[in-house]
Amino acid sequence: MYVSYIPQIFNNLQGNYGNPIQPLVAAINCSFWCVYAYFKLHRDWPVFWANLPGIIFGAVTFATALH
Repeated sequence: MYVSYIPQIFNNLQGNYGNPIQPLVAAINCSFWCVYAYFKLHRDWPVFWANLPGIIFGAVTFATALH
């Protein structure tokens, strides 16, 4: 799902900036899920690994959308 940020990253780098709020909120949400999955009594690795790309792609999309 978060791979869909790749075209937006390319658009941001070409000067067609998108809204930075949604990817920032997605990255924060994925961060909370990763923290939850990691610090559970029995670590929930599928939840952790499923949300890690959301942190990365959300943060990169947010950073490139700032101008």
